[in-house]
Amino acid sequence: MSDKDDMSRESAILRKRVESIQMKESHKHTIENMSGNNDNEYFSPLAEQRRQFLKSSGMLGAGALSLFTGMSAFTSSAIAHEPPKKPLPKAGRTPHGAIVGHGDFKYKVNYHWGKLDPTKVPVENCHGLDIDAQGRIIMVTDSDVNNFVVYNKDGKLIEAWGTQYPGAHSVKISNENGEDFIYIVDCGWVLDRNRPDNQWKNKWYRQNGFISKLTLDGKLVYTIGHPVTLGIYTMDMRFQPTDITIAPNGDLYVTDGYGSDFVIHYDSNGKYVRHWGGWKNEDKLLNLNNTHGIGVDTRTPEHTLLVSSRGEQKIKRFSLDGTYLGAIELPGAYVGGPIFKGKHFYAPVCWSHIDGKMAPNSGFLTILDGDNKVVSNPGGLRPHYEKDKQGKDTLTPMQTNYEVFNHCHAVCVDDDENLYVGQWNANQMYPIKLERV
Repeated sequence: MSDKDDMSRESAILRKRVESIQMKESHKHTIENMSGNNDNEYFSPLAEQRRQFLKSSGMLGAGALSLFTGMSAFTSSAIAHEPPKKPLPKAGRTPHGAIVGHGDFKYKVNYHWGKLDPTKVPVENCHGLDIDAQGRIIMVTDSDVNNFVVYNKDGKLIEAWGTQYPGAHSVKISNENGEDFIYIVDCGWVLDRNRPDNQWKNKWYRQNGFISKLTLDGKLVYTIGHPVTLGIYTMDMRFQPTDITIAPNGDLYVTDGYGSDFVIHYDSNGKYVRHWGGWKNEDKLLNLNNTHGIGVDTRTPEHTLLVSSRGEQKIKRFSLDGTYLGAIELPGAYVGGPIFKGKHFYAPVCWSHIDGKMAPNSGFLTILDGDNKVVSNPGGLRPHYEKDKQGKDTLTPMQTNYEVFNHCHAVCVDDDENLYVGQWNANQMYPIKLERV
């Protein structure tokens, strides 16, 4: 049997399995929207901004100037949520030991790698992951007990600390003159467990976010707050950053993906340089929609920025000064920011686009080669390209197989090319390790 026949048979089997799971779940109404309506609303910042503009709620108020401590005025959302469940993918069985991925990028699932005692080191969402020069895996979570959880490669706890970052969303480690520094992004979504309500999502508050640079032992170097202080945002514009990347020269690029959807460029000292993106460009290609992640692509001599436009199911390419260069179309995948390793990059997919919507618990990972073509989808269906009318390879819509992940939110890669995966809204699931085979 040919490789093409193998691929067709695998696709047919997995699609039948997906259809079966969807039928079983079709009667359920699952809401992933923290802003008050549905999946598409939570990650449709344009719709949210329209509502806020019309309401002119004054939510930033005097609190805008206190954002260096990340504590602006709160607003709450009132959304029902099912009781906590055992951390399992939608298929309902543990994927521990399964082989996932495609082609040369296959992995064995270690589902128990990062498990800890939740009464001592709890997590809410495993939002961000990176690896320091010592090989330690540093994870950030929006738990109100500890924001940082540090593992060794065997998944053993080294330390847990920090409560100053209630909306911890992304972490990047930057080695500067031989010293590692932590950049943590607080997105402004805050969980208040003390609120007297048994509905989980009623406990979320929305505030403005911030970015802090720390030493490896947690000492604050500086904090970047709301851009209203720079004169580039107005008081009615939200600032809820989602990610940061550090260029080889030390410059910083921040995505405001839950706020006003700009990329903001700072120098190595946190001084503003420029910004671009948003929703109101005459050239619609310059717009961003839920820009959830960003990375500097150093695979070619002319470095570029790869910027997630998650609501559009694509990653957009820009020069370091913000000139638009094109887009990597990833149909079916609400994709986050890229993590580079060698000639490839890896990106988390929080949802698959199925039946015209963001399907709950439909995350997977996607891996692209040096030509920005998808070569493997761990936790998803095999990627497939078809020739369009011009003879160009076109990626067909991708989606989950529902067997490994709920909502992939972060990934990092170690020196042995093993992957560590953090998830959002996965019933307080600790990180999962995918061991390269």
